[in-house]
Amino acid sequence: MHDASAHFTVRCQQLTANGKPLEAATVELPAPDGDQVLIEIDHCGVCHSDLHLQDGYFDLGDGHQLDVSAQRTLPLTLGHEIAGRVAAVGPDAPQELAGAKVAVYPWIGCGQCKLCERGDEHLCDRPRVIGINVDGGFASHVLVPHSRYVISLDGVPGDNAGCLMCSGLTAFSAMRKAERFLAAGPLAIVGIGGVGMMALRFARALELGPVVAIDTSAAAREAALEMGAIAAIDPTDEDARKVVKSATGGGAGAIVDFVGSGQSLTFAQRIAAKGGGIIVVGLMGGRFTTPVPLLPFTALTIQGSYVGSLANAHDMLDIVKSGAVDDIPVVTRALDEANAALDDLRNRKVVGRTVLRP
Repeated sequence: MHDASAHFTVRCQQLTANGKPLEAATVELPAPDGDQVLIEIDHCGVCHSDLHLQDGYFDLGDGHQLDVSAQRTLPLTLGHEIAGRVAAVGPDAPQELAGAKVAVYPWIGCGQCKLCERGDEHLCDRPRVIGINVDGGFASHVLVPHSRYVISLDGVPGDNAGCLMCSGLTAFSAMRKAERFLAAGPLAIVGIGGVGMMALRFARALELGPVVAIDTSAAAREAALEMGAIAAIDPTDEDARKVVKSATGGGAGAIVDFVGSGQSLTFAQRIAAKGGGIIVVGLMGGRFTTPVPLLPFTALTIQGSYVGSLANAHDMLDIVKSGAVDDIPVVTRALDEANAALDDLRNRKVVGRTVLRP
């Protein structure tokens, strides 16, 4: 499968300027060298992070922004939830990978720092993340720097496969962090978008007990109930806090916030049981304040969770391959509909996940 003289023409949707629509392009991609792997993409999920990357910043609240435009060179092909087939491998990569159906682990670090050495590449301060720092999956092909970042999808059907490397991994990692707080009370999930829905699936697969779903969208709340939530609550309702306290028997032990705004985190704190924990995952932005004495008085833990490690990804896929995790709703769109898919996500018109198929 390796041919050092071969080159591939890649159709892609590129970010050429922050705050502007993506542009269709055709670029030349050389054949994989060394331990590199070339993936012919079957589908790539559209993530809310892609909106922040398109904008070029994250909202820090009070009019402040975290500028992320300097971390990447434009034009850049977005897309980090990639599934496909191995089209070619470098001479040092396992040749038996050729033709395999795989997912791509995109959260690649420098490989040299202490974070990378301990297996936390996703937290590296010098990231090389596919679709964020280097060209990604809104394309017909993508080049992966090492074969260890492709994971077999044998036994994983459907269009959810690529989404597993971001929405699935993020949800799985957060659920694992939430487990230790369940002695204080049941699980509450704030934000029932694509990642929140994956969290509902993993909560059931990991047998984490009853789940209360919280979202401002009626469609999202209805979907959560269909997926097994014991209650689905609109946090803007006047009695929302009382309803959550009643449904959880006094307060949620573990609250996982997949929105990550000042409002969502404030609500999460208001419904937490003593000794509970809040896992902040979402990146909507804003600012959160709390009276400091409340933290020791309530013994509350607030921690962040960012996607997951390569080891987490393998553990997650083992559970998926066991058949314990049902699919979430997926909308399939053509690659040239990338801008429409981003716009629909920005305007909260998507229930579940959207994937692009080249």
